[in-house]
Amino acid sequence: MSLRLGDTAPDFTAETTAGKINFHEYLGDSWGILFSHPADYTPVCTTELGAAAKLKDEFDKRNVKMLALSVDGLESHKAWINDINETQHTTVNFPIIADEDRKVSDLYDMIHPNSNENFTVRSVFIIGNDKKIKLIITYPASTGRNFDELLRVIDSLQLTANYSVATPANWKHGEDVVIAPAIKNEDIPTKFPKGHKEIKPYLRTTPQPNI
Repeated sequence: MSLRLGDTAPDFTAETTAGKINFHEYLGDSWGILFSHPADYTPVCTTELGAAAKLKDEFDKRNVKMLALSVDGLESHKAWINDINETQHTTVNFPIIADEDRKVSDLYDMIHPNSNENFTVRSVFIIGNDKKIKLIITYPASTGRNFDELLRVIDSLQLTANYSVATPANWKHGEDVVIAPAIKNEDIPTKFPKGHKEIKPYLRTTPQPNI
């Protein structure tokens, strides 16, 4: 059965470019982002890993640990990292899983259904500090991921996990948010002392509460 939002992220032990790790132990009390790549030495993947490396400080600020995967072997990964560092002008600074036996790929349903059996799609899993899956996005192999968007999503997920709010379309950190429908009008001043605006009875906004 495919994984769904709210499921516990399957645990696993795997060899990575940073040594053997146990996934849940690796995450500890942090959030996590697990993203797969079709293969080493592929052009889009090379740019993606470079982009992710450049944003590692931003993920760190949000207490998010990064972990990449492809079905190639450890030595291939290590050699490929040299190419990534050279061409993307960065340093890969997070582990890449060597999933030659496809154990993790199968566990997370990452194998492309319309390609060969070793071809992982560009899957992204964001996992909360409770080990629950908070977001799943799957990109086709031809389309590189937008890591700025993944940071935006994490900002929303972490905000809405702690406050009775949702984030509207195209929301960015610092902008107004939507008050959850379950919150009664009379309770708003206590819960949201920054004030609020009622656009419709079902659409009430308030300044972002955690800044």
